[in-house]
Amino acid sequence: MRFGALEAGGTKMVLSLLDENGTMLERCSIPTETPEITMPAMIDFFRAHPVDALGIGCFGPLDLNPQSPTYGSITATPKLAWRNYPILREFEKALGIPVKIDTDVNGAALAEARLGAAKGLGSCLYVTIGTGIGGGVIIAGQPVHGLVHPEVGHQVMMAAANDPTPDGFCPYHKHCLEGLAAGPAIGKRWNTPAPELPPEHPAWDVETTYLAQMCHNAIMSFSPEKIILGGGVMQQMFLFPIIRRKTVELLSGYLCHEVVERGLEDYIVPPGLGVNSGVMGAFLLAKEALEA
Repeated sequence: MRFGALEAGGTKMVLSLLDENGTMLERCSIPTETPEITMPAMIDFFRAHPVDALGIGCFGPLDLNPQSPTYGSITATPKLAWRNYPILREFEKALGIPVKIDTDVNGAALAEARLGAAKGLGSCLYVTIGTGIGGGVIIAGQPVHGLVHPEVGHQVMMAAANDPTPDGFCPYHKHCLEGLAAGPAIGKRWNTPAPELPPEHPAWDVETTYLAQMCHNAIMSFSPEKIILGGGVMQQMFLFPIIRRKTVELLSGYLCHEVVERGLEDYIVPPGLGVNSGVMGAFLLAKEALEA
């Protein structure tokens, strides 16, 4: 058996071929241009490397209602060339194989729940903090789909007292997490790319204030058994203990649990799969497509 995994991002498309054990056999990256340019190149890759099923972890928003006539389509994305594009149907039509799609972060959350930092647990939250902020929620072992799908990056935050740009930089709303805490927001606020800011810079006090609010909101809203923080910003490993401490402060003694008493050290964690959460999520979606 061979499985295809597509990590469909706004900047690049990462295509992988894996065996039934999840061992990587082939991988390539294609720039995300228009569908007319990018789709034929991706289809050619999977025709050259035939697979039994394909899993897609895709940027969104997506239509994930199987009863919808536009199921599997990218919907109101800021990438206008991809708006209302039926990506799932196009792959099904071109390759003639089972295909399953979910958001990129739901795919990563699924991989972390089954193979990574939340393995053996029934629920978790995976959040990527990078060019944007997105989150995948796993409850009872399955990704959450509701009215649409979780948009963790667009929850409203209380402004940090020392934030010089408290409205944030989101083009859709003021005060949302992505507009305040994504990598580009950090760079715009301090006129310096986030990776170039030293650990003692006040940027990180502002950043951890927002990420701790997000963790607090998640704990109070749906009580995940693990919170996993990935993405480029979280490569600054010194942020984790600060986020844990600030989250405990926000909880204010309300929750009585040994995990909180231990300071959330093994609760708010990096991805267990490292940078491979996305590809392994798409691999699991491909296996589910074949089983279905």
